[in-house]
Amino acid sequence: MAYETHSGHPKPMRSRPARGAEPSAPPPVHTAFALWITAVAAGVFEMVLAVGGLIADGDTTAGEMAGGLLLRMTVFSVAVLLAVQLRRGRNWARWVLAVGLGGFGTLSLVVGPVQWLADGHSPLDAFRDLGVVDALFGASRVLHLSAVLGALVLMFVPAANTWFKEQSGTRPERPSGTR
Repeated sequence: MAYETHSGHPKPMRSRPARGAEPSAPPPVHTAFALWITAVAAGVFEMVLAVGGLIADGDTTAGEMAGGLLLRMTVFSVAVLLAVQLRRGRNWARWVLAVGLGGFGTLSLVVGPVQWLADGHSPLDAFRDLGVVDALFGASRVLHLSAVLGALVLMFVPAANTWFKEQSGTRPERPSGTR
């Protein structure tokens, strides 16, 4: 944020954070954070739709559903924690998000549709008998994938790379007299 000087011209705020404060991430990292949170929100929405469908169809037991919910909620929670660490400048979090959720997570999102197409279905088959819940799920999945791919790109643009390098070279100051 900027403020005006006595001459009326904007004066940028200092780039280094106050002692003990967290450094401010550049816009691409802030946007990547927001996209990771969007991906998690879309995943939660998809999970709610899927659970509703399973309950309506009676296709699963309570134990199977609880196990799946526990696994997904754990993944979503870890994703949010990693996104927070990303925004704080932790390069390791950037790489865990990139490989874990960007790589393996994306594969888990697309393997079903790819397998369905490999089984001989046409992309147009997906639109036959499309219900409201199916349309909502599909739209959420597109948003989910778009958010993940956008976050992946933004985490590695030059401004983000430079910032993460700066953060890895910065060590918090220790109070005098401590080791």
